[in-house]
Amino acid sequence: MSHNAALPAYNDTVRAEWVDYNGHLRDAFYMLIFSFATDALIDQIGLPDAVRRERRRSIYTLEAHVRYLHEIKEGAQVRVEMRLLAHDAKRLHVYLEMFADAGAQPVAASEQMLLHVDTSGPHAVAFDQDVAERVSALMTAHAALAPASHAGRAIGLPPKARG
Repeated sequence: MSHNAALPAYNDTVRAEWVDYNGHLRDAFYMLIFSFATDALIDQIGLPDAVRRERRRSIYTLEAHVRYLHEIKEGAQVRVEMRLLAHDAKRLHVYLEMFADAGAQPVAASEQMLLHVDTSGPHAVAFDQDVAERVSALMTAHAALAPASHAGRAIGLPPKARG
């Protein structure tokens, strides 16, 4: 994805405590950065912290897949761009790509399924009308984008390699 005003984005820096014994961003911290990025997306659809507390609503992650495409090191400036692939009354299927420094190619990609939850239960519930409208508007903006290059992948060994 190339940066576009319609794409929510999150920016951060690879911190020393996130780096492993090889001098690379530790695999778990890719997911941490993607998690921070989904927080930014949640704010954008109208569920910032104050609204979540007032309405007793939140977003839970049901499933997440991460593809590690290139290593990055301490101090790298990272940008995560996000888009909606699909949604229904209470779920968001999101796609995220992480870029390092000024690079045009992603260093990692993540696909996630998020669920809107009433925290007093907790139980799944439909998005409130104002949030649903923002989600629909975002989906409309993202529908015209090129296909997400690393979405829809499954994990597994080819049949010949098993055994």
